[in-house]
Amino acid sequence: MRESPCALSRWQFEFTWSLFEYHLERLSPEDFLWEPAALCWTMRPEEAGRWLPDWAETEPDPVPVPTIGWVSWHIGWWWSVTLDHARGRAPRERTAVTWPGPGEPTLAWLRGLRTDWLAVLDELTEDELTATAPFPWQHDHEHTVAHMVSWVNAELLKNVAEIGQLRMLRAAERHGP
Repeated sequence: MRESPCALSRWQFEFTWSLFEYHLERLSPEDFLWEPAALCWTMRPEEAGRWLPDWAETEPDPVPVPTIGWVSWHIGWWWSVTLDHARGRAPRERTAVTWPGPGEPTLAWLRGLRTDWLAVLDELTEDELTATAPFPWQHDHEHTVAHMVSWVNAELLKNVAEIGQLRMLRAAERHGP
């Protein structure tokens, strides 16, 4: 039996998410802001209590090592904007995507984005997969919605691996030799 492209995309997403849950279930609130290197990007609270990401308009060299908090904000940012595009809404600016903070608030946020993305995947038809994608290639009319869906899966998998590696490094550092 031939699996539809929509079903295959959902399977790939769910597989990636299962890897993510493995790490999410093991994160403590203290893990989110642990700085793994001297040159590090993290989330910083402003006086009003809103969390702001370290950011540079041009990528620095060397690239700072992100904290789990920063990577989780990054996931929330690109996924929120992708959902805006997929739903035909005006995409939010990076600065409008707010990180909820360490621990359970961020876990709930990420799981909510998953639920929203699953609704998009469940509504997609094979014909819609061949339409031109509005994101992340705004000025490239050769990429399709199927490319966008594949990009989400690949970007999430990359970010899952980053969070997993950071989580394991922190755990190993706490337990020592």
